[in-house]
Amino acid sequence: MSKISVVFLCGGMSSRFGGQIKQFAKIGKNDETLIEVSMNQALKCSFNEIVFIVSNKTEQPFKEKFGYSYKNIPIKYAKQEYNLEDRDRPWGTADAFSCLKNVVNNSFIICNGDDLYGENTFKICYDELVNNNRNTAMSFPLITLLPENGKVNRGVFYVDTNNEIKSINELLDISIDNVDKEIENIPASVNFMGLQKDVVDLVYEKNIEFKENHKNNRKIEHFLPIVLSDLINENKIRLYCVTSPDKCVGVTKIEDIEIVKKYYN
Repeated sequence: MSKISVVFLCGGMSSRFGGQIKQFAKIGKNDETLIEVSMNQALKCSFNEIVFIVSNKTEQPFKEKFGYSYKNIPIKYAKQEYNLEDRDRPWGTADAFSCLKNVVNNSFIICNGDDLYGENTFKICYDELVNNNRNTAMSFPLITLLPENGKVNRGVFYVDTNNEIKSINELLDISIDNVDKEIENIPASVNFMGLQKDVVDLVYEKNIEFKENHKNNRKIEHFLPIVLSDLINENKIRLYCVTSPDKCVGVTKIEDIEIVKKYYN
């Protein structure tokens, strides 16, 4: 049986969420936290380990809550750090992803820890890794990933007739009100991908270069979709798009908790 890890991006604590840890919002029928519901969806597949990518703010709370095992599945931690004297914010998702370099030693699925993707999303992506051994990005129609209020960033995929991704574009500050009608159903990403280990090394190298080139910029972020698109254009990776049959819902602000509860309960 292939060894496959499941990785959750869990660094974020948003001001729009009152400074609390979004992943600990209780949304399950038995008061399970959002991250527990997501892990329970994932563990319907045979993952050999769980990895949390955490920050200075979330590392200790996650270790206190989960320790190093969940339902007998080992847990590892990868820590995204940044110097508060030099930066106003973390370096972004490509930098968080790069923290996996010395932590994950096999193929893996990576996803946001504050989104729920559905059991089928995990299963389809897992099967792609195990049976087809290919890098796969699970997608959802863009319009379904936009909140009722507020703006978000979303990566969108441009694919060929074989569903191979030819480029990825990161759309910034989009909303239901300003999205172009011509692309509202284009396949879009919420950072859910099944990838081979060598992708980590390639992103890591790009991230080192990016941080050196922008070391004096306190706010710039390095987005994972943009890095992956560059690697595709350089013929260093091949990435395929599969549309999930499930609905993706997540927590960005406190009001979202009730929306997620209604959908999953």
